[in-house]
Amino acid sequence: MPTESKLADLARQGCPVFYFYSSEGYLVRQAVRLACRVLAGGEEVTVLDGAAPQVEQLIMAAGTISFFGTRRVVCLPELDPGAYGEKDLEAFMDTVASLENAVLVLGSVFEADRTGKPRPGKRAQRLVAQCKKLGYAEEMTRPGPTELRQMAAERAQAQGAQLTGPALTALLERCGEDPYLLENEVDKLAALSGYQTITPAMVAEAGVVSLEADVFEMVRMVTGKNAAAACKKLHILLRLGQEPIAITAAMIGSYVDLYRVKLGQQNKKNYSAVFKDFGYKGSDYRLKKSAQTAAGYTLPQLKACLQVLLELDQALKSQPVSPQVLLETALCRLAMAGGSQ
Repeated sequence: MPTESKLADLARQGCPVFYFYSSEGYLVRQAVRLACRVLAGGEEVTVLDGAAPQVEQLIMAAGTISFFGTRRVVCLPELDPGAYGEKDLEAFMDTVASLENAVLVLGSVFEADRTGKPRPGKRAQRLVAQCKKLGYAEEMTRPGPTELRQMAAERAQAQGAQLTGPALTALLERCGEDPYLLENEVDKLAALSGYQTITPAMVAEAGVVSLEADVFEMVRMVTGKNAAAACKKLHILLRLGQEPIAITAAMIGSYVDLYRVKLGQQNKKNYSAVFKDFGYKGSDYRLKKSAQTAAGYTLPQLKACLQVLLELDQALKSQPVSPQVLLETALCRLAMAGGSQ
């Protein structure tokens, strides 16, 4: 994802065209909005909607002098080069190459191949090549954990708040890979902190509710043999209305992750290989954390933990015992069943 400073530098150098493309629509929309904001500097942006705006529309928009005598920003956020005929595409590319009074911001979403990368057609490839030659073109890729951490910390800092360490980690676990959700949560927590330091307690109390993240945190308490803290976390989840069966399912998922990563370690495969072999989607951050936890376990210990969870699942569905009692008992058994020896 291009930074605001990078786009501003390119604008000062007179870059005439910015092209962003990806198989992820939200990444393209985010980049296009940022570029338009940086380039327009408060002026109105001319937007030509649709997959194949008429070349005459582009010529007319690009030829209009802005009120302040600067180059007008013309945005085509939904461009599909494959929707043009051969002659129209040639005319479009000729217009792009002859811009004088405008800066173009183009965005395209292409179908993904089996690896998830965008698969532009031949006409799109020609336009991408031309934009790279004339100005700036970039494939938007899904941000990884490192990029998301940097983005969240910088957004908090820009508002005068501090977001680092455990608080930042906890927020990322709750927001997953959604940069829009992450930005909204940072803004909310920055205000809650009085634009000072955002703490893990603030994230837990006011952050977006994520059963998977909460249960993952509870499992880490269990693996640290802190059953009392895990039971306290359980009580909070139940008060929030989380279903015991759903909590159990999330716990099973966490321990299955531990087992798979441990099995990979014994076969000299790291968590990234396990992520690929078992067909996980999204970021491998969760398996990275699981690998750290699994280091303190043996496979027999993890099998014992999975057996405890199997019995918990069966008891919740068949026994007339309080679900809270069953869950608390299981947490204590898990704390005793595994961990560093």
